[in-house]
Amino acid sequence: MQPDNDTPAGLEDIARKHGFTPGAARTMLASLMAGHGRQAQFDHPEFGGMGQWSGGGMLMIGAMFDTALKARVDGLIRDLTGLAQTAAQARRSSDADDGSGASAWPQELGVPSSSGSQNGMDYAVFAETRRLAVRQDGQLTVYDTGDHRIGGASQRQDGGRLVHFASQHGPVSLASLARVDLNDAERRQADPPPRDPQSQDGTIPATIERLHDMLSRGILTQAEFDAKKADMLKRL
Repeated sequence: MQPDNDTPAGLEDIARKHGFTPGAARTMLASLMAGHGRQAQFDHPEFGGMGQWSGGGMLMIGAMFDTALKARVDGLIRDLTGLAQTAAQARRSSDADDGSGASAWPQELGVPSSSGSQNGMDYAVFAETRRLAVRQDGQLTVYDTGDHRIGGASQRQDGGRLVHFASQHGPVSLASLARVDLNDAERRQADPPPRDPQSQDGTIPATIERLHDMLSRGILTQAEFDAKKADMLKRL
């Protein structure tokens, strides 16, 4: 079988060495890349379901009593750790330039913590900004990942299209994530936040003037105005 363009060199040999399919190894590699090679959270049936690993030696798999499987998963992770670092560098270089000098993903999302491509869908996870970007059929959609720590694509599929990702909470579908309107986010950043009436050009004298205006319109009573004015003058 000819490896696809999204399969790093050597991955299939590593998968075969430990008795896993290339798809399972790709899932583990994506999880390792998301954890910067120091930790991984994964979900795949060949690994006994959900599990997690850390570089300090901790490994937990869903089939907790299957010591043979745990040993195979541990061996796979150890061999993939170096490959994850190399793949991460290659992925960052690929994401940095799409061939036209423009970023492959919106710059406001930051630097992808992991990315990949499967079933005609490209995706990138931005852990720092809690975003998941998906490009399919030329259309870009951005999702808010909330408290999910997305560790890469899950092998679950729906109608031939990848719609699930691995999270510490288990498989998470795109349909369960809120979409983010990047244009709306840019407009909110461009709009200045409401000013505190007692800060910047909202000085105490200006505040007193507004209080006097409220007094003249009957919003404040004379006693309320006098009390607030006295309080303002104490801050001068």
